[in-house]
Amino acid sequence: MRRSKRISSATRCRIAEAFDGLDYRRLARIYCYEGGDAFWKSKRGPSRRLGTRVGEALVKRLPAGGRSLYVGAGVAELPALLVESLELHRTVLACNLRRLEVGTLNRACRGLPVRFHARDARGTRGTFDHLWIVSVLNDPERFPYVAALSYGRAVPLTFNCGAFVKERNILRSLVNRCMSRLRLPGFVTTSVEEVNWIADWCHRKGIAYHVERQQFQTAVVGDPICFIRIGGKQFKSWKVRKL
Repeated sequence: MRRSKRISSATRCRIAEAFDGLDYRRLARIYCYEGGDAFWKSKRGPSRRLGTRVGEALVKRLPAGGRSLYVGAGVAELPALLVESLELHRTVLACNLRRLEVGTLNRACRGLPVRFHARDARGTRGTFDHLWIVSVLNDPERFPYVAALSYGRAVPLTFNCGAFVKERNILRSLVNRCMSRLRLPGFVTTSVEEVNWIADWCHRKGIAYHVERQQFQTAVVGDPICFIRIGGKQFKSWKVRKL
């Protein structure tokens, strides 16, 4: 049963302070080839607001004192990370391969119980009861061919099937390594476009899962977020598209 608990005003203030402390000029260079200042001028407020809504959804679903792994965590994940840490006293491990962004985020989070790590999430140790993997498996910069198929932009005449297979193998390895560290029953937060990767893993392992119908909008990438319960008693009846 979902708890009706809401985020405290103190946590909301900490989230606002973290966003106010970000170096948006530096982030503009990280996130955009051009027009970065305008990008963050329009995305800064929505990122905090929509991210806080997701954090409020998590506080109703996750148990206190657990452990979460965040794959590819950036600005958009700040509210959820702070909510888990401050409201639920959970341990959060935020991984991001972009060292420049990690340094920027950690400077904004000084004095807060959240720290970002410039490491590959596949190398993390221990187990978790919550995995956050949002807009990672369809990242157009790192996996352009998978992203092209995911978003319906692939051109049959020019699509490189060999390059796609290589990307798919990398992504399956990432999903396998991260999901194998999830304690069951567990919880996954992901984008709607990435549900099939998680569902495929569950089907191959014969593990029950349930995809919640409710979705939450995001500001930076724009992919809607949903929640998946792993290891429950019910298999979701969604058909998994071949990846």
